[in-house]
Amino acid sequence: MTGAASVEVRGWGWRHASRRAWAVRGVDLAIAPGERVLLLGASGAGKSTLLLGLAGVLGGDDEGESEGELLVDGMPAGAARGRAGLVLQDPDSQVILARVGDDVAFGCENLGVPRAEIWPRVDAALSAVGLDVARDRPTKELSGGQKQRLALAGALAMRPGLLLLDEPTANLDPGGVTEVRDAVAAVLADRAATLVVVEHRIDVWLPVVDRVIVLGAAGSGVLADGDPAHVLEVLGPQLAAAGVWVPGIPPAVPGPPVGRGVELETARELAVQRVAGRPVATGIRLEVSAGEVVAVTGPNGAGKSTLGLTMAGLLKPASGELTASAELAGEAGPRPISWTSRQLLTRIGTVFQDPEHQFLARTVRAELEVGPRALGQDAGEVAARVDQLLERLRLAGLAEANPYTLSGGEKRRLTVAAALATAPRMLVLDEPTFGQDARTWAGLVSLLAELRDAGSAIVVITHDLALVDALHARRVRLGESA
Repeated sequence: MTGAASVEVRGWGWRHASRRAWAVRGVDLAIAPGERVLLLGASGAGKSTLLLGLAGVLGGDDEGESEGELLVDGMPAGAARGRAGLVLQDPDSQVILARVGDDVAFGCENLGVPRAEIWPRVDAALSAVGLDVARDRPTKELSGGQKQRLALAGALAMRPGLLLLDEPTANLDPGGVTEVRDAVAAVLADRAATLVVVEHRIDVWLPVVDRVIVLGAAGSGVLADGDPAHVLEVLGPQLAAAGVWVPGIPPAVPGPPVGRGVELETARELAVQRVAGRPVATGIRLEVSAGEVVAVTGPNGAGKSTLGLTMAGLLKPASGELTASAELAGEAGPRPISWTSRQLLTRIGTVFQDPEHQFLARTVRAELEVGPRALGQDAGEVAARVDQLLERLRLAGLAEANPYTLSGGEKRRLTVAAALATAPRMLVLDEPTFGQDARTWAGLVSLLAELRDAGSAIVVITHDLALVDALHARRVRLGESA
């Protein structure tokens, strides 16, 4: 079947096998062929779960329980997988093959596209999303933002009748956000396709979509559905109170820092690398002081995440110096790369770009207990600290849930909480506000501001310029392009 796909959702819900609460429930809606829908909702409302269901990839009875119906072109979604192209929140989970061109071609090959058509599609898709690399470029060398473009290129190359995008611009630099949005708009203008896109920051997609659907929290079904102007303007205050990002209703932000302390970590003529012998950024000079926030910004592929991991003592510098002050290092010595994991726990807390790369335990509570228990802290002290973090980061109701069943925004808050559990002097946070609704974003910003004012040194690697402004961060830019 070709052309734009139709979607029907009838009383649908999904519950993960290890969870008592439903991830999403009671959803009723119909999307006509060719409609362009922006799907909104608070963090944890089930937006990503609905997209996975429409793509037919949620799994069988051993992975969870479903109710109601999900239909694509009148067929159960699981039987119409070739009709949907899906881009997930986590681009790493969609990288399949070792080379860029092969990865983009993979979906086309599985759909039986004639070989003569595949490579022109691959080249057109890579150009459309602005991923200007050779077909034989190793996928392991791509940055998180480049992998997100790669995943989108793979979906576009399949020419699906239903395009499902889960926060497709979250890891992109500002220029890349517009570029990818325009690429999607061009694809929709060029061929018949239905679009469902999930984003928390919605301004960029309003010129593209013709309908907004808002999912309510706690399995409460559809909260709002209609023309974007009506939904956002008439129902704006109600939606903002529910955590939805609404243009013109910004969340509250904290005040400026109370002051700066002594230098904690210094980089001099530093070069950083993930693959030995292939530096991704060189000549870096940077000082981080107690009581300040440093924001590392720049285009995708500039080496921001690699710099963060190097500063956190997890990657060896390619060349140059990275040293910690005596106040931060203590008896551990001046080079963070030589510190043991136990020495790092109270000195530098780290949040990776991909939350799932950090999970170690079977429940949210146990995940927060890992660090304090490794330090041999008293059980009562550990419980009090964990309870405090669960409440502060809106995770208390998920304390016994498996971390892998959380939404993207919940996973991100869990990794931030785990980094804070051992009260480190310095934090290195890679995209700490990814996947957050307006309420949870404001809560994270407030917490980070409190830590800053209490004397912590904080490094954030981010494309979220609102976060940079809200924390009054000192900005360090990597890369030359704007």
